[in-house]
Amino acid sequence: MAKVTVYSRNNCMQCKMTKRFLTEHHVDFIEHNINESPQYVDYLKDRGFQSLPVIETESAQFSGFRPDKLKQLAI
Repeated sequence: MAKVTVYSRNNCMQCKMTKRFLTEHHVDFIEHNINESPQYVDYLKDRGFQSLPVIETESAQFSGFRPDKLKQLAI
């Protein structure tokens, strides 16, 4: 299974929904919360992201709660 990283922030409903989806589908992920680790803000901006969550795998990056793309990670 691909390594999955979720960049999130506090009080973000889409972040919560994404993490819940991954957990319910037994997809292991690493979370980086930008409220606790603000150094990731520049990392995400450098890659063109302006909203959270950002989901990163070895082969793809996307933002927002995207069940269609998240399902592909659960396969």
